[in-house]
Amino acid sequence: MHHRKFCLCVSALFLLFSSYLGIFLSTANGEDENSAPKVSFFRQIRPIFQANCQGCHQPAKRGGDFVMTDFSQLKKGGETGMPAIVPGDPDSSYLLEQIKATDGKADMPKAAKPLSAGEVELVRRWITEGANDDTPKNAVTKFDMDHPPIYSNAPQITTVDYSPDGKYLAISGYHEVLVFNVSNWQLQYRLVGLSERIESAIFSNNSQFLAVAGGSPGRRGEIQIWDIAKKKLVLSRGVLYDTLYGASWSADDKLIAFGCPDNTVRAISVETGEQVLFNGAHNNWVMDTTFGLKDEHIVSVSRDMSVKLIEFKSQRFMDNITSITPGALKGGLYAVDRHPTKNEIACGGADGTPKIYKMIRDKKRVIGDDHNLIRKFGALIGRVYDVKFSSDATKLVACSSLDGKGELKIFNVSDGKELASLSVEKGGLFACDFSPDGKTVVAGGFDGLVRVVNVEDGKLIKQFSPVPIELAKK
Repeated sequence: MHHRKFCLCVSALFLLFSSYLGIFLSTANGEDENSAPKVSFFRQIRPIFQANCQGCHQPAKRGGDFVMTDFSQLKKGGETGMPAIVPGDPDSSYLLEQIKATDGKADMPKAAKPLSAGEVELVRRWITEGANDDTPKNAVTKFDMDHPPIYSNAPQITTVDYSPDGKYLAISGYHEVLVFNVSNWQLQYRLVGLSERIESAIFSNNSQFLAVAGGSPGRRGEIQIWDIAKKKLVLSRGVLYDTLYGASWSADDKLIAFGCPDNTVRAISVETGEQVLFNGAHNNWVMDTTFGLKDEHIVSVSRDMSVKLIEFKSQRFMDNITSITPGALKGGLYAVDRHPTKNEIACGGADGTPKIYKMIRDKKRVIGDDHNLIRKFGALIGRVYDVKFSSDATKLVACSSLDGKGELKIFNVSDGKELASLSVEKGGLFACDFSPDGKTVVAGGFDGLVRVVNVEDGKLIKQFSPVPIELAKK
C-alpha cells in the first residue's frame, strides 16, 4: 500500500513538472501559454488540399500548370505567374483569393463545393503564421510519371483487366497501373498517380480509357480516369478517407460506379466527376459493382454477405438478389460480374462457391428461398476473390486464396462442368480475366506474378513479374 502511494506521488510530481516545462518551452519560443498552437501543414492543411485540390493539381494532371503535391511548387503557383502562397502575407497569396467563397461560390475547387469558411480561415492562419512545412521526412513520397516506383520485390496483384479490343492488359502496381502490350508482352505504359494502393483498374468499353479505384488506406480514396493512348490523367476524384473498390463502367462509358468502405455504393460522371448516385443499403464495405443492361441498375456485393440491386434513376435499393435467410450465406462477397448480354450476374466470396443469379426477381420472395439462383459451380479452396464471364458468356473463371495457396478454375456456364484448373502452392490468387478471344486466362495474386493460362487444359503458358525489379546494389 505504501509503495502504491509513493508511486502515485511520484507520478503527480512528474505531471506537474511536465506541465511547467511545457509552459517554459512555449514561453521560450515566444508563445503565450494561453495562445492557440500553430496550424500544422501536415496534420491540418495537407488533408484539405488532398481532399479538394490535388486531384486536379498533381504531376499527372497539372491544372493551370499548378502542382500542389510538392511543397515548393505549391508556394510558387501556376500559369498566372502570381505566387500562390506568400508566407506571412495572406492578402498577397493568390491561393487564398481562389478558395475564398463569395455568395456561396469560389473559383476553386473548380466545379465543386467551395471549402468551408472554417477551412479557408485555417489556411489563412497557416499563411499568416509563416506557411511552414512540418511534414516528417519519412512521409514524403516523390512518385510521379517522371519518377515511377522502384521495386526490389514485386507487389501483390489486386486487379488484372484486358482491354475489350484485346490490345492491352492492365495490372496493379504500387502507386501505378502497368499496361502491357499483349502482342509481345512488353510493358507499354506506366500510369503513376497519387493512390498508393490500386484495388481495381478497368478498361472502358471502347478501350480508350482506364478507370482506377484505390487510394491510401486510412487517408484518401480516389477514382482516376486515364486516357491510355495519351498516358494522360483526365480525371481524379477524391472520395472519403479510405481506399475505394470495384470500379465499373456504364455501357455508354459515361458513368463509373464503385464501392466504398463507408458501406455505400456511388457513381460519378466521367465528364465532370460529379457524384450522380449514392446508396447506403449495405451494412459493411462494398467490394465490387457492375451495371445492368441498359444502365438501368447497379449490382453491388459486400462483406455483409449480400448482393444488392439498385435502380440507377431513383438511386433506390430494389432487392436482395441472393437469399436473405440466416445461415444461407457464409461470409462476405468480394466479386461480381455481369453476363455480357443478359441481366444475370456471377458472384463469389467467402464460401468459395461461384454462383450465377438472375438480377431481376420474377417471383414473390418467400422466406427461405433462393429463387434467383441459376447455377452453383464447384467450390474453390478458401475465398473467391474474382469471377469473370468470357466475352461469349460460355465460360466462367474464378480464383481464390487460402492459407498461402491459390486456385483458379474455369467452368462451362451451361452445365457447370469444370473445364480446367490451376493450383498455386505459394501465394493466393486475387484477380483473373479472360482474354477477349476466350483462349487464355490471366491471373495474379500475392506473389506478384502474372500467370497466363490456356483455357482448354489449364496449362501455364507464361509467367512473369509485371514490375521492373532492381536488385539492391551491394
